[in-house]
Amino acid sequence: MKLTKSFWQTYKEVPADAVIPSHQLMMRAGLIHKSAAGLYSYLPMGYRAIRKVEQIVREEMDKAGCHELLMTVVTPGELWQETGRWDKMGGEMLKFKDKADRDLCISPTNEEAVTDIFRKTVKSYKDLPVALYQINTKFRDEIRPRFGLMRGREFTMKDAYSFHSDKECLDNVYDDLFKAYENIFNRMGLEFSAVVADGGAMADGDAKTHEFQVIADSGEDEVIYCQETGYAANIETAQTKRDIAFKAATGAAAELATPDKSTIEEVCTFLNEEQHHSLKSLIYKSVTGEEEEFIFAVLLGDDELNELKLEKFAKGEHLTAATDNELKALGFEKGYIGPMNLPENVKLVMDEAISIESAFVVGANKVDTHVSNFVPSRDADKFEVFDLRLAKEGDKTTDGQGTVKIKRGIEVGHIFQLGDKYTKGMNTTVLDKNGKTVHPLMGCYGIGVTRVVAAAIEQNHDENGIVWPASIAPYDLSFVAIAKSEEYKALAEEIYQELLKEGFDALYDDRKAGPGFKFKDADLLGLPIQLVLGERDHKSDGLLEIRVRKTGEKIKVKREEAVTKIKELLKGL
Repeated sequence: MKLTKSFWQTYKEVPADAVIPSHQLMMRAGLIHKSAAGLYSYLPMGYRAIRKVEQIVREEMDKAGCHELLMTVVTPGELWQETGRWDKMGGEMLKFKDKADRDLCISPTNEEAVTDIFRKTVKSYKDLPVALYQINTKFRDEIRPRFGLMRGREFTMKDAYSFHSDKECLDNVYDDLFKAYENIFNRMGLEFSAVVADGGAMADGDAKTHEFQVIADSGEDEVIYCQETGYAANIETAQTKRDIAFKAATGAAAELATPDKSTIEEVCTFLNEEQHHSLKSLIYKSVTGEEEEFIFAVLLGDDELNELKLEKFAKGEHLTAATDNELKALGFEKGYIGPMNLPENVKLVMDEAISIESAFVVGANKVDTHVSNFVPSRDADKFEVFDLRLAKEGDKTTDGQGTVKIKRGIEVGHIFQLGDKYTKGMNTTVLDKNGKTVHPLMGCYGIGVTRVVAAAIEQNHDENGIVWPASIAPYDLSFVAIAKSEEYKALAEEIYQELLKEGFDALYDDRKAGPGFKFKDADLLGLPIQLVLGERDHKSDGLLEIRVRKTGEKIKVKREEAVTKIKELLKGL
């Protein structure tokens, strides 16, 4: 492509609402155009990168035995009503009615739609497993769309769904697609981690699930990982353990005056105690239908509650922190709450990191008062033990073999097992080998295609612009010609045609502009290789210059050596 024939414009100014590098650079490099909050058009340069991502995804999904189809972007509300998700999805789903007053929505995901296709097509276990995928537009009406393509309202996604006769079959296909995802992100040249994750509202119970996180400083997610053992998990689901010494009781539990000391930090400083020698008490309300239950959660004083883990313990439909009025109604004094003499409608649960035979400082349920020498096994009301804490850097892995660290990541892929949640909800059955009707098990596998492009830029950029991995760059290389004479313009054209003949996807900057302008644009767009023909230099040495965008390396080559050298360099980029 010659730039004089292209549709491309770069910008010096950074848009006011662009706060992360990928958003800034995609706007400045002319990859996307903002139509409205969270809505972006993909301009030619950006769309080429998206199509490169799509092609890699498509090739690996096909290789894994999946079949591509294309479902409608608008789906009937009646399908969602079958599974009960029409009301549960909330405000993120954009709903509307057609002229016949039928409920419709713009698909945020497609479990119901693909299950409807499956139930009208497959009737026997002999046809299983089946794995279907599409690359299509999705819409989620985010309350605060931000970060460009990272969290937009409309986006391109690859979503796949598999159907199985039994758990063994589901596990086998899940493992195959896990490997396919590894191949996809490796081929894209991205640094990523596959981490144990939570399936959220989509998955069924404790189903197997993994996120694929592109490592980047600006990532919204925190990933717990251990170099020694290879353990990796999203911080929301990570299981680790503390490596600390606890205190033995020196007598019976006793009240202590702690005037105006209502926080862990204030109390432990006042008593000259380590914070992990105290216990933190938190009260939540779990609601299921019209039934309410209060959960009294206890953690070590310097730990934080992982609400997702508490939700799993509570098993309710909704979980919220108790209000000040609810605390007073239960007889608790905020800042002085302790796990003793609890009301009957309060369930007590202790984090498994707590040594229940050791002594701690806790609230006394009296203003300006705490209790020392509190031993949970001796002094607490009846309680359960559950993993409640949020993992943190410096923890040990559960086997004690390594120490974990935290890095930030951008979720670009998520795979999980759905069980029979949707096939049961939509009364979808097949005949098993005994002629009995059964509900097939399902798996679901997503990749945010447009998010991958943004995440790749987030991970690969410098002060001058984007630094594309070669496999997903809009073009293989930028050919920059600094030529004034007709002789050198003709030579530039010859070199460009030679590049095309050799199979390169080359972007030829043939604009009437100075070298500084051309090189700034080339660096901003960030194609892996820049091939430079400079009239003045070529006259003196007869050589072309190859610039490697990632390293800044400059290599002088003869014209006849350029193609071979560029191919060699691209293999490593």
